Amino acid sequence: MNKLIENGKVGIVYSPGFGAGWYTWNQGSPEILFDSNIVKYVETQRWDELKVYVELKYPDLYTGGMDTLQVEWIPVGSQFKITEYDGSESIEYRDSDNWLTA
Repeated sequence: MNKLIENGKVGIVYSPGFGAGWYTWNQGSPEILFDSNIVKYVETQRWDELKVYVELKYPDLYTGGMDTLQVEWIPVGSQFKITEYDGSESIEYRDSDNWLTA
């Protein structure tokens, strides 16, 4: 995947606003979490360019709420998952989520 890595961290795009999940509503395209172009557009809030880019590269995505996307910088190699409630996504880290092992 084409990830944007800066200072040992990977840019992850997610949708914390209510209404529609970015990744959770498009789980067939996990690369949208990491796509370096999407990360750059979101970081600079270039929503019109993001819309054009996504329409051309990922024509089958659901893009509702795209203008509320945010970037989270996660240390390279960290394990995480995206969870969603009513369209609002959050990032859960394996190291801090009290996961248990049987």
